[in-house]
Amino acid sequence: MKRNALLGAVVLLAVTSASEAAADGGPGPLGVTAVVAATPQSERVGALFAAADADAGRLAGEHFCTASVVHSPHRDLIVTAAHCLGGAGELAFAPGYRDGRAPYGVWRVERVFLPDGWAQGQDEDSDVAFAVLDERGGEDGENVEDVVGGNRFATRTTTGATAVTVTGYPDSLEVPVRCTNRPTAHNSTQQRIDCPDLTGGTSGSPWVNGDGEVVGVLGGHEQGGATADISYSVVLGPEAAELYRDAVSGP
Repeated sequence: MKRNALLGAVVLLAVTSASEAAADGGPGPLGVTAVVAATPQSERVGALFAAADADAGRLAGEHFCTASVVHSPHRDLIVTAAHCLGGAGELAFAPGYRDGRAPYGVWRVERVFLPDGWAQGQDEDSDVAFAVLDERGGEDGENVEDVVGGNRFATRTTTGATAVTVTGYPDSLEVPVRCTNRPTAHNSTQQRIDCPDLTGGTSGSPWVNGDGEVVGVLGGHEQGGATADISYSVVLGPEAAELYRDAVSGP
């Protein structure tokens, strides 16, 4: 998991409502982390839970990672960090989760897709994964993308070409936070972003550019970063593209 430092709640409370609105409606102030208002874009991001907790209605305080809906032909796909899914048991996803409530329902994970680099050796350069969700309400029910929409998963983009917005769920909060900044290259396979207070639980958070494309997933180096102020993502290249193709080619 990414980090175990507590979120700087005092810092978050000090952020003005104007700053929150700017960050949510567009790039806003760079390098500022604030609680996210509920918007169609933010509702595509959700929290991951153990399925047993979700089935029992135990949501508050039980989420452990972040994931987001990405566009797929079957409209049932989420992306997160591989270290959030590998060996985690049965899981569930709650898009738009807030204050112990799942406004769009809880969706069980049906299948997990891990890259070979992670499955065979937990290579930090392969720390990205997909999960296919069951239909809500059983067979012939609703698919998650039909309910909340999804962002396009984009590979082979240039690191730092534009600013990106990172949205995720710290373990210490029951609401999502968001930060926008321009990523930079850490090395040829990892990118980094300077954003405060992205603490444990934000692993798997999508990095979304101005075109609504997921161009990074919080994880990778040190499973997302050893400090709360610098976060990492795998550079989404050929391995990520192949994994996406595998995930969307299901039955």
